[in-house]
Amino acid sequence: MFVLLMLFLFKYIDDLIGKGFEWYVILQLMWYASATNVAMALPLAMLLSSIMTFGTLGENYELVAIKSSGVSLQRAMMPLIITVGLMSIGAFLFSDYMLPVANLKMGSLLYDVRNQKAAFLIEEGIFNNSIRGYSIKVNKKDKDGQTLHGVLIYENNPNTGNVNTLMAKTGKMYRSADDQYLILKLYDGVRYEENSSGRGVYDPRKEFKRYRFKETEQKFDLSDFKMKRTDENLFKSNYAMLNIRQLRYYRDSTQREIDSNVNTIFNNIKYNYRYFLFRDTAKHPVRTIKNYANTVLDIIPKDERVSALTNAQSELNSIKNTLSLKVETYTTYSQSIRRYIIEYQRKFTLSVSCLILFSVGAPLGAIIRKGGLGLPVVMSIIFFLIYHIISTIGEKSAKQGDISPIWGMWIAIIVLAPLGMFLTYKATVDSALFDIDVYKRFFQKLFSRKKTKA
Repeated sequence: MFVLLMLFLFKYIDDLIGKGFEWYVILQLMWYASATNVAMALPLAMLLSSIMTFGTLGENYELVAIKSSGVSLQRAMMPLIITVGLMSIGAFLFSDYMLPVANLKMGSLLYDVRNQKAAFLIEEGIFNNSIRGYSIKVNKKDKDGQTLHGVLIYENNPNTGNVNTLMAKTGKMYRSADDQYLILKLYDGVRYEENSSGRGVYDPRKEFKRYRFKETEQKFDLSDFKMKRTDENLFKSNYAMLNIRQLRYYRDSTQREIDSNVNTIFNNIKYNYRYFLFRDTAKHPVRTIKNYANTVLDIIPKDERVSALTNAQSELNSIKNTLSLKVETYTTYSQSIRRYIIEYQRKFTLSVSCLILFSVGAPLGAIIRKGGLGLPVVMSIIFFLIYHIISTIGEKSAKQGDISPIWGMWIAIIVLAPLGMFLTYKATVDSALFDIDVYKRFFQKLFSRKKTKA
């Protein structure tokens, strides 16, 4: 979990640094991120712990003692299988009840964090445009961080577009008691204002004013730099923030929309298929020509063929536009249904993946017979990467519609299940599958036979 949280921080470090967040905001974000990372951390922990446990038992010859007393490996694993089964049930309940809430909390908080403005900071010789409608530059700042020299402020009026300029030799910068305003107390300066004379809509004459001051005060609103929380209800319909009952409801609702969209296609275009829609049937009664030599244009009189072709092309464009809109709507709804099914299946794959990775890790640890954090960590990372890569590829293919969402979410488990059964069989018969010395002796015998023949 620590590694996954560090990965989360590295991913969003640019959105967190320099924005003046309170410590509890970062702590909340880390807490919600840890809850959302359970789906990846729990199967990996299950795999690593099972390898370490049975590796230690094999290294200390305790598995040999268990088997010599007449207890099979499967029977020795039964208490842990029950324990892992209970943990898998807990993982399912967690993914259905707690994970959607954690995703909602983290998603809404992360959205507000990423949209938060950076903390207001004045640097020497650089214009700061963080405050809306103002550009502020100072030539020098003292070490106390409050005393300013060579202050230049451009004020842009959004209503008139005029730019007012204020220059001061020195100044003091501090915040109000409620931390809502930034106050600049300026000394020995001048303010320039340029305004229209107000004599009409268009008046080329301008009023130019200049004020000199010994001391003045500028107040800036800092409300834009305060973190504003977005209503969580705006995020509740996201796929990852729904439980099983809600996913089933949204999937059925979307399927009804698709069915309604498909059923209305013919009703929207059927009026474009009337053969004599643009003909005056009073002057030219509808006639049926059973035999014509070349094309359907032989049915239409020569003086009306140009008009018929123009109308036909217009009708075809209308049908094409209607069908394009229907196809786009159908594609959007189909993508939503796939996402609902993917999230629905994810609730079950989390718990089943714990069982599968335990069935891989336990016999693997019994075979390698190494405990601790050395070889077990390496083996667990290798097998977890295999599981993670397969599941990621399957999920991505399911989202794109290349394969069924059910196959995409379960393909990693389907691939690893035979591997778990194979390793369990090898551990039962005391196979030296990962014993390097066995392979060394095999190749030594092989090369010695070749030398003898030579």
